[in-house]
Amino acid sequence: MNISELKSRFADGFTPSQLIAELYQKIIDWNDPAIFIHLPEKTVLLEIAKSVEAMPKELPLWGIPFVVKDNIDVAGWPTTAACPEFSYTPEHDSGVVRLLRAAGAIPIGKGNLDQFATGLVGTRTPHGVARNAIDAEFLPGGSSSGSATAVAAGLCAFSLGTDTAGSGRVPAAFQELIGWKPTRGLLSNRGVVPACRSLDCISVFTNNTADTLLVSTVVSRYDAADAFSREVKATGEIGSAFRFGVPSVLDFAGDPDTPRLFAGAVDKMMSLGGAPVEIDLTPFTEAAKLLYEGPWVAERWAAVGGFVENNREAIFPVTLKILEDSKGWDAASTFKAQYRLRELAREAEAVWKTIDVLLLPTTPRLYTVAENLAEPFSTNATLGRYTNFMNLLDLSAVAMPAGRARSGRAPWGVTLAAPAGWDAVLLELAGRFRGESLRSNGHRPTLQRIPLLVCGAHLEGLALHWQLADRGAVLRAKTLTAPIYRMYAIPAMGTIPPRPALIRDELAGAAIEVEVWELEPAAFGDFVSKIPGPLGIGKVLLESGEEVPGFIAEPRAIEGAEEITGFGGWRAWLNA
Repeated sequence: MNISELKSRFADGFTPSQLIAELYQKIIDWNDPAIFIHLPEKTVLLEIAKSVEAMPKELPLWGIPFVVKDNIDVAGWPTTAACPEFSYTPEHDSGVVRLLRAAGAIPIGKGNLDQFATGLVGTRTPHGVARNAIDAEFLPGGSSSGSATAVAAGLCAFSLGTDTAGSGRVPAAFQELIGWKPTRGLLSNRGVVPACRSLDCISVFTNNTADTLLVSTVVSRYDAADAFSREVKATGEIGSAFRFGVPSVLDFAGDPDTPRLFAGAVDKMMSLGGAPVEIDLTPFTEAAKLLYEGPWVAERWAAVGGFVENNREAIFPVTLKILEDSKGWDAASTFKAQYRLRELAREAEAVWKTIDVLLLPTTPRLYTVAENLAEPFSTNATLGRYTNFMNLLDLSAVAMPAGRARSGRAPWGVTLAAPAGWDAVLLELAGRFRGESLRSNGHRPTLQRIPLLVCGAHLEGLALHWQLADRGAVLRAKTLTAPIYRMYAIPAMGTIPPRPALIRDELAGAAIEVEVWELEPAAFGDFVSKIPGPLGIGKVLLESGEEVPGFIAEPRAIEGAEEITGFGGWRAWLNA
């Protein structure tokens, strides 16, 4: 399932409600209760779909279903991090889910995970092991196991995972997906149960890079309410000729198939115009050791240690050992580890002067579920060999399929990595690797701006116009609505000033002065997500006959409000 296919179906009259009904039956038929920790009743999802159907179809993710890893908040749904006793029900969506819903996407469930996002395997959960959608004998990958499996099984178009040490890349490798680990801080972590808070990233699983690029335009927004969010400047460029790093020494942990698959990936990169450059991976792998052999592991105890102390019996046994082993790091050791990391980062900087991107195995080898359960610690450690250092060294990364092992039964993948801010460039290169067409005339694809009609304090020169200006809005027109609207002034409430309420009335309406601005999809979603009730966004008819997304009001908005239709617009009423 991919987004472009769904958009084509919607264009032919298929509705989000019909899609949800179809998917719900598909989930039942797939028959794997270990995928979801929380799957709402069908009626609940149909209500969400109906609300989306009332939103503008121009929204970039209108009607697109997605799954959320169960350490990321969705308002009104329990967040458990795969520990039932830890469960709480948030009042608000996480920052990223809020943006996705404002862009028209539909959350359909909460995905299973290695408890408290501690693991790369998908077996460290009391809810059972999500079945690998390609071959159930092999690990689904973790910790974002349910999120990845839902996409691979065709139960949603994309999903959210998290990635601290590889949890958004290993499941992609094992289930033939694109796994995007964004630059640290590019996506908001507000509303995420932390693993290592200074390193955590929300990640995205899709079936193709075009879908990932689209989702990235919606979710890549600075969040002032998240202390670890940061403004990330998009950078980097890869042309028809480029340099890619290949480690001089790689350890495939005795796997009989993955060395051959990696050699094939190197050949593929060369066919795209890449020149392989042999590099020393030592500073990267030495940094990787710091994540679990250094004080960063203590961040896991900082996140949930208090709960663990009081609820030892609720913790999955393997997870309990990892968390308890994370205690005891003193301040001096922490500073020494930070110094060592800076030294390794400086050594790594020298490598980036010789290459544009780094090509790595996502994992050295494959393991079956049985092999992991027999050796839970060593197998997990092996899987993280080429993933653990990414966030410590502030890199962006994209995992992608690179063939199948075990006589074509089991997917395996490689990862492209680059410095912070190279996210879009890596996704484009991954698209070329996969044979997807993501470029046009040598330029990155651009998404159509979305029109937004404003009729009150967001008009140019008025008090809230800065909210559009800060999001890069471009004025399309100053115009009038069709003569079918009435305008009311909602009284001020506390610190909230008076607001206009535009109500459609075919019999007693009039033309109202408005402005139409245009926003990039991500900026549109961010803006819409912050609109307080009883106002909202719906279709508004212009005098030209065009319908555009714009501010409208629920009928309750006019209770106690003053009708100001006769003024012909908000600005005229203010002046009067």
